[in-house]
Amino acid sequence: MTMRLSVVLIVRDAADLLPDCLASVAWADELVVLDSGSQDATLAIAREAGAQVYVREDWQGYGVQRQRAQQYASGDYILMIDADERVTPELADAIRSVLTAPAAGAVYSIARRNLFLGRFMRHSGWYPDRVIRLYPREQYRYNDNQVHESLDYASADVKPLPGDLLHLTCRDFASFQRKQLNYATAWAHERHLQGKKTSLWGIFSHTAGAFIKTLLLRGGVLDGAQGWLLAVVNAQYTFNKYAELWALNHGYTQKRPL
Repeated sequence: MTMRLSVVLIVRDAADLLPDCLASVAWADELVVLDSGSQDATLAIAREAGAQVYVREDWQGYGVQRQRAQQYASGDYILMIDADERVTPELADAIRSVLTAPAAGAVYSIARRNLFLGRFMRHSGWYPDRVIRLYPREQYRYNDNQVHESLDYASADVKPLPGDLLHLTCRDFASFQRKQLNYATAWAHERHLQGKKTSLWGIFSHTAGAFIKTLLLRGGVLDGAQGWLLAVVNAQYTFNKYAELWALNHGYTQKRPL
């Protein structure tokens, strides 16, 4: 018997991205969209595409919001994606093959092709950028992380799928930078609450390490101008994370609820 698939998304103000995303998974048995307070046409677009639409505005982080979204799904398997992602035909075929003959208890990883300033990166640590997004609904769920959330799959067998998930990571540089800053701030506050500390040496060593890792160890130099720029962006993101943590450690910045 073929398993039923629920495609699950968490969204906010994604009207410009959502139509192509939902069109790429229109073949799924169920579309579930959980919104966190959109002010644009996101909800109308999702309903027009046939999705079941829910709203939870009491934001508690990405991990918790994905847990909530999964609770609305009824399929045997979950495919968790974002509005800025598109399932390619090859990946769709691979997912359908899994649904006809799933491996007991296994979860499935998907390669993402990440767009950065007009280029789908092939190096820089941004490809294949495998993420675990296809899994049995009743056995697994996401962790509680505020940012960089991931699936809690314990010791499950992870099987790689052929095909790519297109990820429109950076279409607009300023918007991308603002999102990176928000991620860095959330990371620092979460670590501070966990009692983590850093030093000035830690700030600069991690920053330099991020630049070298992206450009040289992960082959960013092979991605041309975008590779160099991404190395700087990753270094900047790392600097913001650790500088904010250092400031929190010393009481130089205001703590905020997560």
